[in-house]
Amino acid sequence: MGILNGNPQDEPMHYGEVFGTWTHLSTNKGLIAAYQTYHNHAGDGALKKLIQEAIQGLESENQQVEGLLKANGIGLPPTPPERPIAKLEDIPVGAKFTDPEISASIAINVAAGLVSCSQIMGQCIREDIAMMYGQFHLAKAQFGAKMLKLNKEKGWLIPPPLHVHRPEQE
Repeated sequence: MGILNGNPQDEPMHYGEVFGTWTHLSTNKGLIAAYQTYHNHAGDGALKKLIQEAIQGLESENQQVEGLLKANGIGLPPTPPERPIAKLEDIPVGAKFTDPEISASIAINVAAGLVSCSQIMGQCIREDIAMMYGQFHLAKAQFGAKMLKLNKEKGWLIPPPLHVHRPEQE
């Protein structure tokens, strides 16, 4: 039996898998801290719910990735401290993130997360890691659809120039 035969969890991670998973975990930890801050700044109830959902999704991913890295003897990146809860009214208007800014930032992060998951999946030689990132990708795509719907419903989506003229059919 070769080194890459049998149970994928018994196979070593290659350097790309280590770097990708470690970087993903580090990024998620930073996003959780940012989203906690966004939650303090958000005024819209639906947006606040989606921020909480995003935090829970990132925490779930982190548990799985941390387990993988620990099982392979890889040190974990540092975790930023949790952000304190603040009242929206206590944040000065000029220093406050607006709901459209928060929503756009989260949507951008979701899009970047989809690309990151795809990249990690593409470089994996361990099936278990590729499948885990496939699940992350699916969850992010579903969450991204919720963000898109919210942005459209609230009028926060700023579309690029729309191409409305089509060539005439002969």
